[in-house]
Amino acid sequence: MRLFHISDLHFGLEDREALAWFRECVRREQPDAVLITGDLTMRARSREFAAACDWIMALDLPVTVEVGNHDLPYFNPVARFLHPYRRIRRIEALVERELDFRNLAVVPLKTTARAQWRLDWSKGWVTRKALARTLAAIDALPRGTQVLVTAHHPLVEAGTRGRALTRGGAAALAALADRGVAAVLTGHVHDAFDLIADTPAGPIRMIGAGTLSRRIRSTPPSFNELRIRGGEISVRVRNLARVPTPDMLIDAIPPDARPPREPGEPIAPVGAVPPTDPPVH
Repeated sequence: MRLFHISDLHFGLEDREALAWFRECVRREQPDAVLITGDLTMRARSREFAAACDWIMALDLPVTVEVGNHDLPYFNPVARFLHPYRRIRRIEALVERELDFRNLAVVPLKTTARAQWRLDWSKGWVTRKALARTLAAIDALPRGTQVLVTAHHPLVEAGTRGRALTRGGAAALAALADRGVAAVLTGHVHDAFDLIADTPAGPIRMIGAGTLSRRIRSTPPSFNELRIRGGEISVRVRNLARVPTPDMLIDAIPPDARPPREPGEPIAPVGAVPPTDPPVH
């Protein structure tokens, strides 16, 4: 089985060359599914969602979509709290969609929140309700099914400066490890990673996809190709620059999606950090 894992498309600041290249890869290679782990847009504007929905619908194969923090309305508090996903109704059936294959299932976990008891709402939060829904979906699967969980934010409680990236992330990782989940697939930090997290319930694999936007961090735009054979998962980080996978992977998860500017912040060996921070608007 082969899956394409992409994240952080950021329509509004998308990399059109990278998106066209990815779509051609899909057309030519026909993977079993595309897993999109959030941040379809830059500022959740109608025109950004329209472009994102057009692009996703044109993939024409099984797709599951997570909602990222950038996909919640920024400038319209009424929309953010009352109907935050109205602008993506065209792909509503794909949002937080479970994908079931022979002996493999992809189960979503929601990490975005309309509001939090902290100033930075861009970070993740795994609520008890969201975790319970994901665990119930896993428990309902046939015995022996290999499970991949998709989310937008990496499920880590602290970054390089001790800040919580995803509240409830550590507890969620432990619960997923206890269920025997093979890997948690996420985005948000714009660099790829393939790490093992230790939890009280045992180790669990964390796989992150880079970005297909112009908001690069320390690697060029990329996506993950996952091959699953005999229960083993291999990850290849594909990119137009043809940088080898080991040079595309960061060895720790940063607390945000900004280019590294301080000593000790995670950076991939390729070291392609932009000289200035990418634009926001």
